[in-house]
Amino acid sequence: MDAVITYVDGLDPLWQEDYRTSMGGPVMAKRFRDWGTLRFLLRGIETHLPFVRNVYLVVSRESQVPEWASEKLKIVYHRDIIPERFLPVFNSTAIEMFLHRIPGLDERFLYFNDDMFPVRDCMEESFFKDGKCAMGFARSFFFGNLYKRQSRNSDVLARKALGRRPGLTFMRPQHTCSPMIRSASEEVYGAVEAEIMASITRTREARNLNQYLFLDYLYYSGRAVNRRISNRHLSLATASIDQICSFLSRPTCDLVCINDVHMDEEKFREYRTRMLEAFGKALPVRSRFER
Repeated sequence: MDAVITYVDGLDPLWQEDYRTSMGGPVMAKRFRDWGTLRFLLRGIETHLPFVRNVYLVVSRESQVPEWASEKLKIVYHRDIIPERFLPVFNSTAIEMFLHRIPGLDERFLYFNDDMFPVRDCMEESFFKDGKCAMGFARSFFFGNLYKRQSRNSDVLARKALGRRPGLTFMRPQHTCSPMIRSASEEVYGAVEAEIMASITRTREARNLNQYLFLDYLYYSGRAVNRRISNRHLSLATASIDQICSFLSRPTCDLVCINDVHMDEEKFREYRTRMLEAFGKALPVRSRFER
């Protein structure tokens, strides 16, 4: 199988200029801030997911490619998979609608946001079983925040692609790396392409879809096993930097998602330094994706 990572370096001045020109306002630091941890995601994949064949890094422009990246890291530009009329785009949920169009992508792939990290050895069966994707799914009610609106939209459209009516609840896949089946994503795209295209916006809006469109489709079409991936979610809003560093030194699950929050620059620099030190101790060996 392959792995796909969507990535943005919010410190890139060329990318910042693209954002200001297109959006007419300042960059939202929390959503686009770079913690410098991408190399440790790649080391985690190589160390703990040895069955992954290729890793594709999806970025907006050439200046977004890390200077340390080797030729083993396959670079995909937004223009390679996203229709030109939607570019430039600063909305990860919009980018997720087109990942299955990556040239040469394996039928089975794992999709990572750049804040998700393998920290213990995994097996292929952790993500795919008997030709089906394996992931935790739970029913959720609609309460109106942006994330849940997009998740609800995705559930409704996945059902529509299969000729089903909307339900009172919607499926909420667990927040971790996502096992995907390329041909199934192509099926969804072919069935509801007009609705997908109508949902695309440059930045996040309530009418957007998200990657759950493809996971929900797998679930409703009987191609997903409802089994949780070993994962922990740590938000800097509720977890201290001490807790995060302690977890990285002695992980208690296979993957971890570390979410950013608003914080002042001084605190960000301190936390970033400590987190990189902790990752460096946990994953000290350079991967094939680094020069």
